Amino acid sequence: MSISIGVVGAGQFAPSFLRLWTAHPEVSDVRLTDLLPDRTAELAARLGVSITYQSFEEMLESDVDAIAIFTQRWLHGEMAIQALEAGKHVYSTVPMAIEADQIAKIIELVKETGLTYMMGETSFYYPSSVYCREKLAAGEFGRVFYCEGDYVHDMDLGFYAAYQYSGGEEWKKVASFPPMLYPTHAVGNVLSVTGQHATHVSCIGVKDDRGDGVFDKEVSQFDNDFSNATALFKLADGGVMRTNEMRRVGYPSHIRESRLRVFGTEGSFEQLAEVSVWQTKEGVEDVSELLESAPSASLDDTDMINVDPALRDAFLSGLAPVHDRSRLPVEFTGLHNGHEGSHHFLADDFVRAVADKTLPPVNAWVAARYTLPGIFAHQSALQGGVQLEIPDHGDAPA
Repeated sequence: MSISIGVVGAGQFAPSFLRLWTAHPEVSDVRLTDLLPDRTAELAARLGVSITYQSFEEMLESDVDAIAIFTQRWLHGEMAIQALEAGKHVYSTVPMAIEADQIAKIIELVKETGLTYMMGETSFYYPSSVYCREKLAAGEFGRVFYCEGDYVHDMDLGFYAAYQYSGGEEWKKVASFPPMLYPTHAVGNVLSVTGQHATHVSCIGVKDDRGDGVFDKEVSQFDNDFSNATALFKLADGGVMRTNEMRRVGYPSHIRESRLRVFGTEGSFEQLAEVSVWQTKEGVEDVSELLESAPSASLDDTDMINVDPALRDAFLSGLAPVHDRSRLPVEFTGLHNGHEGSHHFLADDFVRAVADKTLPPVNAWVAARYTLPGIFAHQSALQGGVQLEIPDHGDAPA
């Protein structure tokens, strides 16, 4: 089965995935639309996309098989619902949604229609996650009882430019997006290893004091003044997960945006910006080389023209030795990768799920478990850290 994919949003992420899906042997054609016609035209010309649309609504009315959502993060939920209701398979960048009701509606529509929904969570494919899943499967952790997943991305390292590019003249209104509503790189990093889900959360938000109009309630579209937040979760098996979402932090997020720590009764794994270690009661093993992502292109590549230099390392970081590259289409060889080798796997897994009528790894039920914890963490922070119960939609159907 060959499928067509319509990409919505001609922003910073789109070029990588447009190239990968164009090269995929099971994709017949790739199409494009953006709210700004000039961006649609420029990117389509540069990448050889022959079919474009004037609007998202026009794309939904077409015969395209699948919709890939690369728009502003607070729009994903409602756009996914529209696409599923139009009979389209959906690939969505993170987060799944910013409202619990939207997440429930997406799952309901996937159940009713049998359509594919996949959230493009990069951390599922990070070398650290792959490595820890292998260790857990081999029983080397023993019982995992405590994990940490952090998304440590300082605003000064590329985020100002990213919001200015996507948000237009009033970008400060949206640059205040609440950190815990973008939780999946931290939460998903842990849960992709353990296979658990969070049941309760208590979260503390740290109010910003930069005074530059970002994270200012008087300016914020989201009435948000938290720039950093820390959440403690209870997991379904009685274990503990702690996550940090940090936007003001002295940390080299251009080297590594997400950090993972997993502690078990027999072994543990810890990751810093440039060092990763496996530890047992006998000693410490430096596994950094096994998890090191190789650059997939030059930082001056033409597809990076709209990406701040501080973000380009992440956008182009490719496969690591721990990755199983044999499962990828040979056509992907030499093409852009990004975010620690995840782009190739994300692009392929979505196509295979649609073409083969199988569940992708980060399907609607898994995506809900990666996203809902952050939504309720933010609500907890607004209430001074009160513990809240997190709803769960269960496992995906067999």
